[in-house]
Amino acid sequence: MIRRAHEDPELLALVRRYVTPERRYLKLGGGLLNMQGPEYDRFVRRLGEDAGVITSDEIATLLEGGWRERRTAAWLVAVSRRTEFRERLGELLLDSEVCCVGLAYSVALAGFGADRDAELLAAYLDRYLRRPDLGYDQAVVMGALQVVESNPGGGRTGRFQGPEGLWQRWLQDAPHMRAGPDPAPHFARLVLGLCALVDACAEVR
Repeated sequence: MIRRAHEDPELLALVRRYVTPERRYLKLGGGLLNMQGPEYDRFVRRLGEDAGVITSDEIATLLEGGWRERRTAAWLVAVSRRTEFRERLGELLLDSEVCCVGLAYSVALAGFGADRDAELLAAYLDRYLRRPDLGYDQAVVMGALQVVESNPGGGRTGRFQGPEGLWQRWLQDAPHMRAGPDPAPHFARLVLGLCALVDACAEVR
């Protein structure tokens, strides 16, 4: 069950501390790559500082909230390199219980960059590439998997992207994808850029 901040004083306090200041939860996405100057410096510094002080219990509580809380928590996990949340993020990604968080989970897992992270991303693709009717985070996750795997033509990526692979079938069958180019390279670049931003935030710590 998703915890609702307006009904949960503990969660509400964390939202006010980490999620809503300067509308942080809205900025945690691809738009960060366009942020410049003092705004960028301030954002990176404050996110890095918060990643250093938030406790694991507080992160776990945020991950029980809605999309705003989960998106922010995933970024704080990424910046603080808390790989103990790897399985939890993979579970939340696979469940896809709320919208607007897949990119944050993917950036965190790609930033960890271990074989287990590739397994978790692949598990998502194994499930949701079989559902062309669902326009979830398939393209984002494929891009993240390409980032984790150094050889994009081999391993799990190659298995999905072969001529008869699930990725190619999804591109052909998903109504919202039929007319467009393969989006995976775009999202791989996006995830790489956001992982670099995570690194910049981590340096603040």
